[in-house]
Amino acid sequence: MNFKKVSVMSLLSLSVLAGCASMNEPSAAAKFENTLGMAQQGDAVAQNDLGVKYEKGLGARKNISEAENWYRKAAEQGNASAQYNLGILYKKGLGVPQDDVEAVNWFRKSVEQGNVDAQYKLGVMYARGWGIPEDGTEAVNWYLKAAEQGHAKAQYNLGNMYKKGLTVSQSDAQAANWFRKAAEQGIARAQNNLGVMYEKGLGVALDYTKAVGWYQKAAEQGDALAQNNLGVLYSRGMGVTQSDSQAVNWYRKAAKQGHVKAQSNLGHKYKFGKGITQSYIEAVKWYSKAAEWGYAKAQYNLGRMYYRGLGVAQSYTQAESWYRKAAEQKYAWAQF
Repeated sequence: MNFKKVSVMSLLSLSVLAGCASMNEPSAAAKFENTLGMAQQGDAVAQNDLGVKYEKGLGARKNISEAENWYRKAAEQGNASAQYNLGILYKKGLGVPQDDVEAVNWFRKSVEQGNVDAQYKLGVMYARGWGIPEDGTEAVNWYLKAAEQGHAKAQYNLGNMYKKGLTVSQSDAQAANWFRKAAEQGIARAQNNLGVMYEKGLGVALDYTKAVGWYQKAAEQGDALAQNNLGVLYSRGMGVTQSDSQAVNWYRKAAKQGHVKAQSNLGHKYKFGKGITQSYIEAVKWYSKAAEWGYAKAQYNLGRMYYRGLGVAQSYTQAESWYRKAAEQKYAWAQF
């Protein structure tokens, strides 16, 4: 038997079968028409699904007004997902006038049926006092309900409540616990915060290597706080091989997003030529960005550049001005 020929024929057969399966797969337009038909017959699940399709432009032109229409039909039949979706439209003012009170109304109807997304959103509304009197205890209550069902954002918010001791007893251990759960689901800010806990030994055993690992995960998702924090650990060689060039790399990513500490840190690297070609002009540029946003350390360093005429025309007047700004923020070096 010619196995090569059999193998080729088998592949061709599989290819044909795959092509047939693809041809039999309903198009987005066909799925839309099917959902529309069911929705028009009063099927609440289909009505909600149709609202989603209109909101996202799946199989039909995006139409927020139609999305609101179908969400409302389903919501009034008691569909929990539609009630939540309608609440979101009211919260954002999409297809309806922005109305936090109405948003809360629909979120509450949805949570009565156990909708986890609505539990989280109701927690947010209580925490911010949007459409309802601010109530930290209620916020924690709803975050906890959602968090225990695996809602990542609720887990992150609950971690923050424990870290700051907001209406719960402050607990770094509980904060780290909830940050970890959210971090493991990919929430970048939770990954950064868990990194902070490991770097400082808060609620967990101090471990720079684990701090680097969590900062890295968040930094790669574009989280500016984590990018700066990772740059600091590379600069100091904590939990990772010391590398000024890697520090510069992460500082730059955060600095471009407007992170003032990263801008200041990047200016410092340029000033001393660590991990990058030395440039007083670039140092002044980055110190200035951070200083203008009120970062005291950058204001002091910018004052020094003016005092010594490094990368900028020498000016005692400008130097004094920046020193004063830093001193007013109690920056110790500027107060001498």
